[in-house]
Amino acid sequence: MRKLILTMSMSLDAFVCTPEGDASWVFSGDQEAIGWKLEQLSDAGLIIMGSRAFRDMSPYWPTAASPFALPMNRAPKAVFSKQGASVLEPAAAAIKAAQAGHAKAGPLQPGGESWAQAEVIDGDLTEEVSRLKAQGGKPIIALGGAGFARSLIARNLVDEFALMMHPIALGQGMPIFSDLAARRPLTLVSARAFPLGSAAHVYRPA
Repeated sequence: MRKLILTMSMSLDAFVCTPEGDASWVFSGDQEAIGWKLEQLSDAGLIIMGSRAFRDMSPYWPTAASPFALPMNRAPKAVFSKQGASVLEPAAAAIKAAQAGHAKAGPLQPGGESWAQAEVIDGDLTEEVSRLKAQGGKPIIALGGAGFARSLIARNLVDEFALMMHPIALGQGMPIFSDLAARRPLTLVSARAFPLGSAAHVYRPA
């Protein structure tokens, strides 16, 4: 059975974005921190996310010129959505534009077509995540979407938290631990500080 790792960037006051959804502050340009994030993504056997995050990300990554493009594109994907196959349409449109050579689209990156091939899951979250874990292989990485992350945490489906803490306090924003029914102790597995002030903390349920 493989584990599910929730990878998120957070402010010091534990918000993953502003109330309006802005998370631009996570892009610090710290090369060591970027390297750590790349290590996390490169070990993914499957990337999962909620429908909102998927719709935001899926048209971007197939043609992205970013160090994260290769691990983001080459890993299989699953999106939890009640929208059916329509959730894949933005990705399919972006890929089609790239294949047609549209100037604004940019070239299709290796593995970029995987976004339009994502498995769409509309069943019970706990049952479906358990099914994915039972398939074995490299870890499942959960990315993006505060609401999706809250649901995974509330149902105790996360086996490991890989959290990048950034040196900023937002005052208010979107939390991911707010739906817990009771306190949940965690064990610190590792901690690493980076030159520009961010720090990576990896926790597992105690």
